[in-house]
Amino acid sequence: MGPPQPASELNYAHQIRYWRRGLKTYLPNVYTGNDANRMTLALFIVSALDILGDLNSALSKEERQGYIDWVYACQLPEGGFRPWPGSHFGKRRNDENKIWDPAHVPGTFFALLNLVVLGDDLERVKRREILLWLNKLQRPEGSFGETLGEDGSIHGGNDSRFGYMATAIRWILRGDLEGPLDGVPDIDVDAFVKCVCAAESYDGGISEAPFHEAHAGFTSCAIAALFFVDRLPLPRGQASDGRVRGVTDLDKTLHWLASRQTATLEEDDSTDTFDDESDTANTCHDAHSFVRVKGDQTVSMTNTIGSQPKVPFDLTWVGMNGRSNKIADTCYAYWVSAPLAILNQLPSIISPQPIRRYLLDKTQHAYGGFGKVVDDPPDVFHSFLGLMVLAMFGEPGLQNVDAALCITERAKDHLESLPWRKEAIASLLSSTKRNGVNGTEQSS
Repeated sequence: MGPPQPASELNYAHQIRYWRRGLKTYLPNVYTGNDANRMTLALFIVSALDILGDLNSALSKEERQGYIDWVYACQLPEGGFRPWPGSHFGKRRNDENKIWDPAHVPGTFFALLNLVVLGDDLERVKRREILLWLNKLQRPEGSFGETLGEDGSIHGGNDSRFGYMATAIRWILRGDLEGPLDGVPDIDVDAFVKCVCAAESYDGGISEAPFHEAHAGFTSCAIAALFFVDRLPLPRGQASDGRVRGVTDLDKTLHWLASRQTATLEEDDSTDTFDDESDTANTCHDAHSFVRVKGDQTVSMTNTIGSQPKVPFDLTWVGMNGRSNKIADTCYAYWVSAPLAILNQLPSIISPQPIRRYLLDKTQHAYGGFGKVVDDPPDVFHSFLGLMVLAMFGEPGLQNVDAALCITERAKDHLESLPWRKEAIASLLSSTKRNGVNGTEQSS
C-alpha cells in the first residue's frame, strides 16, 4: 500500500475571504456577461456566507437593510421580480415599454431566497400577485416558462429547471397543500407531475424533454420540484393515495444517480486505454473506470499486474459527472447529491469521503472558492455548489443546509416561522378538511 494520504481540509479562512470579496467589491470583469443574473449571484454570495456562519459578521445592520432594499427595488408593480436592475426604466416605465421589463421566474425565485437568507419578513412581497402570475406561466402540458409576453404568451424553456423554481416559489409563499388560496387558483399539480414523468429516461435519469438524454441537473431539479409539491414516491409498503407521483422507477433512478460517480477527474484521464496492458488500478484512472453503487468494484479494481495486490486507489478521489462518459465537475457533486438527500438516500447510496476529498484536494482553490474542474480558477457558481455539498456531508464548521432550497436550515426555519405563511397554510389545511379531500382539489 502507498503512503497515507494527507488529511483533506476546507480552507475556512480563505473561503470566507473569497466570499467576502464577492459581497463587498465588484466581481471580476469575466462576470460582465452574467450581469443580467445578478440576483442569482447575490443569492450564491449571501447564502455561502450563511453556510460558513459568517453572514452576521460580514454585514452591518445598515448593509443588510441596504441589500434587502435592493432586492425590493427589483420587484415589479404587478408582482414578481426582475433578475437585475438593468431593465428597470424607473419613472419612464409605462404600459408600452413594460414588456421589456417583465417578471422573471429565476429572478423571483432568487429574490425571495435572498430576502429569506437576509432575515426579511417578506411582508413587502406582492405574494398574491406572484401566485396569480405563476398560474399564468404554466403551459397546458404542465411545464412552466420563464416570462409572460405582451399577449400573455409564455416565453422561455419548458424543462425542469423552470418547474423547480416555479414550484419552489409556490412552496415559499403557500407550502405544498393544494387548492385555491384567497381566491387565487392553484397550479395544475397533476399536469406538472405528468410532465416530469414524461421526461424520465429509459435508464432512470430525467432529461429536459421526452426521449432526450438524462442529465443530472434536470434530474435534480425535477426531484426537488416533486418534493415541493409533495409528489415524490411513497415509501415502500405504503398504500397508494391515488395521486399522480413522479419518479416511476425509484430503484432505477437511484442506480443512475449512483453511476454518476467517476474516477475520471481530468481531461487526461479520458484517454481510453480499456483492455490494454496499462489498464489496471495500479497505473491509471480511465474513462471507463466509473464508480458504481457502494460495494461494487470498478473495472480497474478487478485487474492486477502479475501477482500484485489489487489497489483500489481510484477511490481516493471520486468526482461526479452529469452524463455518461463525462469527466467530473464540481457542480455535479451537488446535482447528484441533492436529489439523493431529498430522497433520503444519500448516506446509503454513496460514500461521501472520496467525493469530499475530490472537492477539497482537486477543485478547492488556494485563494478560496472552487473551480469547475481540476486546475480551474474559482467561480461563484461552482464555489457555491461545492460548499453546499460539503455542508450536506456534515463538514465541520459549516451550517446545516436544505438540499432543495440551497439555503441553511436556519434560513428555512426563519421562513417557516413567518406568521403570514403559517396563516396561509392553516387556511389551506382548513379548506382541505372542509371539502373532504386529501389535498387534491384543483381550481381552473
